[in-house]
Amino acid sequence: MAGRTPDDVENDIVATEVKAQDAFDANAEVALRLGAWWEANARDLPWRFGRTTPWGVLVSEVMSQQTQMSRVVPYWQSWMERWPDARALADAPKAEVITAWGRLGYPRRALRLQECAQAVAGQYADELPQTYDALTALPGIGDYTASAVLSFAFGRRIAVIDTNIRRVLSRVFVGTESRGGAASAAERALANRVLPKDVKRSVTWNQSVMELGAVVCTAKNPLCDACPIAHDCAFLKAGRPGLGEKRTRPRQRFQGTDRQVRGLVLAALRALPAGTSLERSKVEQLWKDHGQLAACVASLDDDGLIEIAKDGSLSLPQG
Repeated sequence: MAGRTPDDVENDIVATEVKAQDAFDANAEVALRLGAWWEANARDLPWRFGRTTPWGVLVSEVMSQQTQMSRVVPYWQSWMERWPDARALADAPKAEVITAWGRLGYPRRALRLQECAQAVAGQYADELPQTYDALTALPGIGDYTASAVLSFAFGRRIAVIDTNIRRVLSRVFVGTESRGGAASAAERALANRVLPKDVKRSVTWNQSVMELGAVVCTAKNPLCDACPIAHDCAFLKAGRPGLGEKRTRPRQRFQGTDRQVRGLVLAALRALPAGTSLERSKVEQLWKDHGQLAACVASLDDDGLIEIAKDGSLSLPQG
């Protein structure tokens, strides 16, 4: 509509969400049905249901960022067997940490997790802090991870906001698609409004909404016929307007990207015997575009993921 400003649109969204909250308050059985669905259908992941430590929960959340859960499980299990607490990871050689990260992607996360472990071991006697401010002050820990740890590991009442949760809440209570990108003020306000006031129920709510978004209320092909709260979904009642609309930031292709080249270099280094290096001539065989290869090698060096010798050979960090 002509003459409307972004503030006008935001105000409309907030007004819609207030109405949605009224409906939620009058229909609290939504939370009960979703909780019952969670109890019967939650995936049996090894870090759930009190089977790991708060540190194990944090590791699972860091590994799961931008990575499919099915890929995370074996890496998490191997990682926790090797480094069951922050102190164990803090003292591990960097080369072993990078190698253990394997093909999870975004390997800088591995070193940030080790930096986090060093802070926890050194500043908190190997015990995760239990406040939002202290958690977000740790290396590599942002709003989502801190909130997830507080809710899932410590049983605190706090809104956990990830892509899946935003999509479910937007569909159910507002009737529109969540477009991706950073969470807006309106989305955060909605997440806090619908969070159950009871502490225990708030934890189940976070878990169940996230799980619903992961396995039922998916982005492109939601299984509305199998949804336990389909009857209460404003999005479904509206005819699922704009279903599967493109993200605000399109997914980056992988083939031929710097991510692929960096992955090839790290894979070659992980395959070497411990303490050995990859000769420069063999490095150059990894990718035809030597200009792109050189830039990727330099970025890996900048990230602390590799070491470059004077003769140009590469190795994983030895520290």
